[in-house]
Amino acid sequence: MSQQEHWKSKIGFVLAAAGSAIGLGAIWKFPYVAGTGGGGAFLLLFLLFTLLLGFPLLIGEFILGRKSQSDAITTYKKFAPNSAWHITGRIGVVTSFLVLSFYSVVGGWIILYLGKALTGGMSGLSQDQFGPLFGEIIANPFATLAGQLIFMLLTIIIVAQGIQKGIEKASKIMMPALFILFIIIVIRSLSLDGAMEGVQFLLVPDFTKLTSETILFALGQAFFTLTLGASVMVTYASYLPKTQNLPGSAISIISMNIIIVLLAGLAIFPGVFAFGLEPDAGPTLIFSVLPAVFSQMPFGTLFFIAFLILFLFAALTSAFSMIEIIVATMTKNDASKRKKYTWTIGMAIFIVGIPSCLSYGIMADVKLFDKTVFDLVDFAVSNVLLPLGALLISIFIPLKLSKQELFDEMKQGSTIGKLFFNCWFYLLKYLTPIAIIIVFLDALGVWDWFTKN
Repeated sequence: MSQQEHWKSKIGFVLAAAGSAIGLGAIWKFPYVAGTGGGGAFLLLFLLFTLLLGFPLLIGEFILGRKSQSDAITTYKKFAPNSAWHITGRIGVVTSFLVLSFYSVVGGWIILYLGKALTGGMSGLSQDQFGPLFGEIIANPFATLAGQLIFMLLTIIIVAQGIQKGIEKASKIMMPALFILFIIIVIRSLSLDGAMEGVQFLLVPDFTKLTSETILFALGQAFFTLTLGASVMVTYASYLPKTQNLPGSAISIISMNIIIVLLAGLAIFPGVFAFGLEPDAGPTLIFSVLPAVFSQMPFGTLFFIAFLILFLFAALTSAFSMIEIIVATMTKNDASKRKKYTWTIGMAIFIVGIPSCLSYGIMADVKLFDKTVFDLVDFAVSNVLLPLGALLISIFIPLKLSKQELFDEMKQGSTIGKLFFNCWFYLLKYLTPIAIIIVFLDALGVWDWFTKN
């Protein structure tokens, strides 16, 4: 007998969905793309795109999931039977599998750094030693594989417990802890001499630094920090009762995501400027520049450990959602099959992720299209599969569900009026697809091709 699972509480769903959004994209990727994109101007564009484009698509995924009460693939089959639209759900499943295969590698790096910090392995290092240390850690095949495996085991163990006892319970602990730890670190960071220069860099827009590349970067970041396009939010919303306020939940999740992005910037940039480091260090900002910042603070090791713990919490809550969409698809929401499929899928993801894990070590010379396996999978997911999935979802919703159906579903559990609904509908139907197409074409290098030819 099939056992459909549900969230135990409204706040449990909001925290779990926010945890899905607040992951490596918000804490790892945002600071370095903001650092390379000019700071305040990038942040302002990110906020505008999040509200105007990400918000409508998030509500759209919620409507699909709650109305269907089904896994990602079945959802599209229900609304568009005897058609090829179910491919949208399949793209989401494949995307989530691939994302977690390299995402777990970064999760493993966090665990390795946490282990080194806890055992005193990062004490007494000079500022210019942290970069080589990062290179040494990610080049060690045994250590990185062990870190990746531990990260996947933590993910599997929690998701195998189910929606209420696993994902929701863990999210209720991890998300408040993440906010508390972040606030402590931000307070410490803002107390440094010269910190205000970093605050100004983050919050005061300098539009002279804006380029077309920065604009497109901010557009892509707005979608991808909310994990939109992989039908993850469709899956999470399928466990919702009709009493859940979908627009209200979306506003809460967007707000938490924006707050975390701001906290991440305020935790990192004041310290970077206070100690005369460069904000445009790129992807290594968290792993090489940030330890150097903390090493120069009183009790810096303790603050760095706290940061790594919150970083790990954020990575795990995102990992839960990525594996959940696959588990839900395989079990057809039958809770009795959850443990077996979670372990099978989780270990398969670990195995597929091994080449990505070894991309900076023994497989560093193995390249396809001039990219390492890690970079190739990241490119395929971030620049092809996610924007493609987001585009298909934004087209599917107004095409296959009538305006009245969408209004009736959105109105259940909320008090929204026709004005709000119409604004949402037209943003989703017209503005969102156009924006996604722009990001998609840029990711594939179409604009560069036109300018050169």
